[in-house]
Amino acid sequence: MKKTLTISALTLASVIALAGCAGTSGSAPASSMPGMGQHEMGMASSSASSSSDHNGADTMFTQGMIPHHAQAVEMSDMMLKKQGMDARITALATKIKAAQAPEIEQMTGWLTSWNEPTQMASGHGMGNGMMGDDDLKALDSAQGTDAAKLFLTRMIAHHEGAVAMATTEISQGRNPDAIQLSKAIVTSQTAEIKEMQDLLATV
Repeated sequence: MKKTLTISALTLASVIALAGCAGTSGSAPASSMPGMGQHEMGMASSSASSSSDHNGADTMFTQGMIPHHAQAVEMSDMMLKKQGMDARITALATKIKAAQAPEIEQMTGWLTSWNEPTQMASGHGMGNGMMGDDDLKALDSAQGTDAAKLFLTRMIAHHEGAVAMATTEISQGRNPDAIQLSKAIVTSQTAEIKEMQDLLATV
């Protein structure tokens, strides 16, 4: 399972930097970005008391979801760089990246405010639909319909893993912001799973 945790520091740093730029560009607040629903509004400006109220489940969820989101953004970037891709796949990849990149910045901020490490302790294996190095290389090199099918198949599994993680956080977590984000993830990614299943049947 160690391969599933392989997210390069450079990749994660670039995702966080992208989220920071996206959240501060112009005069629009991060909550008004495409891909972010009303249920996520105001989460980045949580009160100090709310931010400090957390338990082990909150920490584990947040530490696990950051690399999980980072990989979804990485997978989406791979698809957006491909030429001649089905417009529906490109639109989906754009939507996933727009939603998850700001959430990485959000969750990183929570861990900092909780005085918790931003990475999981070494030795914590995490499946939850994460792709290994070989899978990522295969997606990166695939083209056309093969790339579309591979992306959809692996992103469906990836989303299912995120929904499982979020469901656990809803039942075991204590931090209201983390629970709110988890509910948003369950709602949005369950809908995207259905969208991807429909797409997979037509590509």
